Amino acid sequence: MNAPQTTPAHRLTCHCGAVELAVQLSDGLATARRCDCSFCRRRGAIAVSAPLDGIRIVRGAENLTLYQWGTGAAKHWFCKTCGIYTHHQRRSNPNQYGVNAACLEGVNPRDLDPVPWMDGVNHPSDRKSG
Repeated sequence: MNAPQTTPAHRLTCHCGAVELAVQLSDGLATARRCDCSFCRRRGAIAVSAPLDGIRIVRGAENLTLYQWGTGAAKHWFCKTCGIYTHHQRRSNPNQYGVNAACLEGVNPRDLDPVPWMDGVNHPSDRKSG
């Protein structure tokens, strides 16, 4: 019997190199997207998807800092030295991480265009029910 196929881990680093992650993407770069919520449109990053068990911190855990706001559902991690956003736990799907595609070794975000936009301004989690 053959061993199951696994996708190779991508190397992700912040700008200064203090943080390094090994990332298993859910569907490669095919999940690339942008969001227009108040935070993401200012950040401007393209995110690709990874499952919660798809990220391993290789080094720099102590250098990651967490940012949350609003509902607190999304958790955004940054390098506290250089300020680069590395990944976030999504509010649209808390079982996924969004990973900064520009931090993946060998990936130029320009090559991913066109990238679809998600409507974060009108996110269902922000609607008041009945």
